[in-house]
Amino acid sequence: MADLAIDAGTAADIAKFEQQLARYLAGELDDDVFRVFRLNNGIYGQRQGGHNQMVRIKAPSGVITAAQLDRMADVADTYSRGWGHLTTRQNMQFHYVQLERVPDVMRDLAAVGLTTREACGDTVRNVQGCHLAGACPFEILDITPWAEAAFQHFLRNPIAQRMPRKFKINFSGCSTDCGQAMFNDVGVIAAARTRDDGTVETGFRVYIAGGLGANPHPALALEEFTAREDLLPTIEAVLRVFDQAGNRDNKLRARLKWLVDTLGFEELQRRIFKVRHLLLASSSWPGGIPAEVEKVGDAPAGHAAEVEATAIGQGTPVALRRPGAYERWEDANVVRGVAKGTVSAYAHAHLGDVTSTQLRGLASVQRELGAEVRITNRQNFVFRGLSERQLETLFERLDAIGMATPGAELVRDVVACPGADTCNLAVTQSRGLADAIATKLDEEGLAEVGGLRINISGCTNSCGQHHIADIGFNGAERRAHGKSAPGYQMLLGGYVGEEKIEFGEKAMRLPAKNAPEAVARVVRRFNDERTAGESFRSWIDRSGGSKAIGTTLKELDVFPKPDENPDFYVDYGETGPYIAEIGESECAT
Repeated sequence: MADLAIDAGTAADIAKFEQQLARYLAGELDDDVFRVFRLNNGIYGQRQGGHNQMVRIKAPSGVITAAQLDRMADVADTYSRGWGHLTTRQNMQFHYVQLERVPDVMRDLAAVGLTTREACGDTVRNVQGCHLAGACPFEILDITPWAEAAFQHFLRNPIAQRMPRKFKINFSGCSTDCGQAMFNDVGVIAAARTRDDGTVETGFRVYIAGGLGANPHPALALEEFTAREDLLPTIEAVLRVFDQAGNRDNKLRARLKWLVDTLGFEELQRRIFKVRHLLLASSSWPGGIPAEVEKVGDAPAGHAAEVEATAIGQGTPVALRRPGAYERWEDANVVRGVAKGTVSAYAHAHLGDVTSTQLRGLASVQRELGAEVRITNRQNFVFRGLSERQLETLFERLDAIGMATPGAELVRDVVACPGADTCNLAVTQSRGLADAIATKLDEEGLAEVGGLRINISGCTNSCGQHHIADIGFNGAERRAHGKSAPGYQMLLGGYVGEEKIEFGEKAMRLPAKNAPEAVARVVRRFNDERTAGESFRSWIDRSGGSKAIGTTLKELDVFPKPDENPDFYVDYGETGPYIAEIGESECAT
């Protein structure tokens, strides 16, 4: 496939970046000014300093093509270190890109329709959507074109360039909320209501002012029902109120969620409705059904009555009962039930990392099978639009590139932020812990327990979304015997789904090196004690709560003396003594 012509907007972005980069390198542009500029273009500084940069690529709703996968493989080899990293917001990012080479990266990506614009900074970030949208047997609407319409409307939109803080939008097609709308600035969930004449109208339920970070806030329902033609004006009204009333003096209290505290929710609602009511007068008014939706439609995939729909969402009771490698993968990674007769299947990316070889392999099989591919918010890929007869071929191709592990909705599929590998804010090697936990669960025969999610962040900022996992960890510096040591706060019972959210509750603090054992004990106990169909949260409540479970693990919160076990004072993947180094925040969430 030949490269696409780079659109005018993207070409202008790249030309401007090249010009301002030249000014910066010549000492004509202040560091703080250039930092804001490059962040708005999706470019982050790294812990390593110098000109090492992380380049983040937007993939609205996680949609990705074979040509784009091939090009990302080329970027990995040419500009980075041979691999990329999937994020929990359906982005792809590459590390160790030298600043001087960023314009070339941008051009290579733009030639296949990809952009880094506003993937970072105080902008509207990548618009997320359920990775099964358009292929989900439970959806009310296919939210894919709606997410694309929101992405297109806010990209380069003047009202969305210098906000008080970043702004995140998520879409889900049903209340299962696989898109995780309930902890975002705007979370949109497809809904239906019955009119007075008995007919059914499909539309949306909009939630606002959610967020994670060090102080998580649940999203709150803006109104009972939002009509399809009012959706984009509603989102724009929320953004405008945030821009007008958000805190521009204190970065730590600048997100939309803090306006609930300072204004009160009723006043925030009132302002949003007032702005929406008068938005027709704005030149940016996006009312009516967006062109993207009119073009492709938003009808739901539907449910095949003769096929039992695969359970989806957090807490899914996956069970691997058959012995063969293919059969186990099929049990864990395949989703069925769509009326049009297609199936979906996951490709597992360990720790969200994907090598250039794997990217090219994914592109090849996407072409071979004629499938759609999307990035998921749990750092995997999903192939969609498959026939039953294609599943074995897909398994063989994924197995050949090391991506056929039965991992979907199994406890081995640990999610982690980049951590202290590259992030300035992280105090621990979260990826190293994730790998150690997965290894420990495999050794203990617990890696295939279903219905559990583990998420890890290298600090309190929740880039790894530890607050909404069944078992969550955030990194923390500990002091023991006069020395610094890597540690974690363990949380239990986080959940997002069914239009509700529960944040994990603190269970205990412990040394990093004891965290895998703590996980194994909790998973084993849950597996042994749960009743049929019982959720992790229900089991926690029945067991006395997170604190009570933490108490049973108290013996693990002990640091041996440094001469007895020096390993406790060295973080995962490191060779020297632990040092909690925190750089200037560029906030990689």
